Amino acid sequence: MTRSMLTALSVLFATVLAVPGVGRAQTFSVERFDIQGDGGTDYVTADAATGRVFVSRGNHMMVVEGATGKVLADIMNTPGVHGAGIAPKAGHLFTTNSGDETVTMFDLTTLAVLRQIQVGPGLDGIMYDESDDMIILTNHSRPIGTLTAIDPNSGDIVATVELEDTTPEGAAADGMGHIFVNNEGTNTMQVIDVSTWTATASWPLAPCEGPTGIAYDRTSNRIFSGCNDTSVVVDPATGRVVASIENGTRVDGLGWDPSEKLIYIPNGGEGTVTVAHQDSPDRYTVVATVPTFAGAKTVTVDPVTHTAYLFQPERGPAAAPPAGAAAGRGGRGPQGPIVAGWFMAISH
Repeated sequence: MTRSMLTALSVLFATVLAVPGVGRAQTFSVERFDIQGDGGTDYVTADAATGRVFVSRGNHMMVVEGATGKVLADIMNTPGVHGAGIAPKAGHLFTTNSGDETVTMFDLTTLAVLRQIQVGPGLDGIMYDESDDMIILTNHSRPIGTLTAIDPNSGDIVATVELEDTTPEGAAADGMGHIFVNNEGTNTMQVIDVSTWTATASWPLAPCEGPTGIAYDRTSNRIFSGCNDTSVVVDPATGRVVASIENGTRVDGLGWDPSEKLIYIPNGGEGTVTVAHQDSPDRYTVVATVPTFAGAKTVTVDPVTHTAYLFQPERGPAAAPPAGAAAGRGGRGPQGPIVAGWFMAISH
């Protein structure tokens, strides 16, 4: 059996469901591919124009063909990489490298390095604001978190905005001059006015705890925030939480498929994805809980193929620590070696 056959061996899970307002049964299935490789992970990002998926791996970024799970390229020299931002009009790709406090700008087609941008500490989240044609960063900087806007053509820093929390997470734009930022530590959502690059409002998100992933739907004018246990839907006209969605724990992302009206919430604690359907702007129904892999907590959705992608390394047993050894970050013990790198595709 060839390596490609081995790595393409998939584990399929199916849930048959009736989606409200659609009137037909659907089946969600998961394909798992072992793309191997070293390093942990954070964000995954789909390039809808090419079907490629960018997978962060600690100090490098793997480029995977979504349809087959084939590794197309491996981008090196991205120390402490968290995520990728794709600016299709400029033809550029950007990565947030927390290890050396830089953002790397690449040619999106060839993946050649074009520029190394010195930004500062705490680099984490990254997204492309299509309507304002900006790359947006959310930074876990100290003493206060910040949002940074970068011109996707030149790579120049356009603005830096101070936020109310040291752990800002996802950001989403409404196409009407506003960017919404989830603040994980304060359980709030801040509103940034793009015309002045200032924070103009802060909305409490209760019952949400630890908001991370975010998406905006222009058709219904609603914002979706992925949270632990209970995710929420916000009306940006009022800042009010209008609906909630029960899900699992260790949520660190959220995916939205606007034409299918499906929200994907990854539950790393349970190793599942909660799929909710938007029945109306203020009504949402959980239609499936799809098994993935324990620890998989970020997600990206390709709106062309309607496929959601996740990634999670699998580790083997850890060696016993030496007597008197200090605990690792977060009080956890030593981690075992990576024995597989599970790239997962949810389709229906």
